[in-house]
Amino acid sequence: MTLRAGVLAVQGDVSEHAEAVKSAAETHGEGVDVVEIREAGLVPECDVLLLPGGESTTISRLIHREGIAPEIREHVAADNPVLATCAGLIVAARDAGDERVDTLDLLDITVERNAFGRQKDSFEAPLSVDGLDDPFQAVFIRAPVISSVGDADVLATWEDRPVAVKDGPVVGTSFHPELTGDHRIHDLAFFE
Repeated sequence: MTLRAGVLAVQGDVSEHAEAVKSAAETHGEGVDVVEIREAGLVPECDVLLLPGGESTTISRLIHREGIAPEIREHVAADNPVLATCAGLIVAARDAGDERVDTLDLLDITVERNAFGRQKDSFEAPLSVDGLDDPFQAVFIRAPVISSVGDADVLATWEDRPVAVKDGPVVGTSFHPELTGDHRIHDLAFFE
């Protein structure tokens, strides 16, 4: 079977996410065709979606302007998986804590943008993630904090703050799993 993975390609770590989902699929004996999504009409053809990091206000503006936002909501309503990382998490949240971000309301969470600090405050941390046997070495870059959680399940915390959640078919992380060479978060989002 060949999976069709759509990576929102208006900004962010597109190629890194493409490689991570390919590696995750390979461990399950599946192939993946990666589609870079920059315009409406492509999301309905995808089995899974990735919403990468970048700048959340820009991502939000572009997906709404290009007509991609309603397609992402329909994808989730059909119970198809999504992995939203860093700025993707902010855009997927119910409340971005910033009126400039028109969210998708896919994750029942409130976030605080850049709460872990600026670029110079980037760090790595070993996380215990529900569903993974061994710690995941997470990379935090200008990362948002999940300040409150509604009906979403918390998958991981750092310093008593949620940094990974799951709400229905959507997994969201404050960190960048695509930058680690460890594809287990992609595996958890799409193949578990």
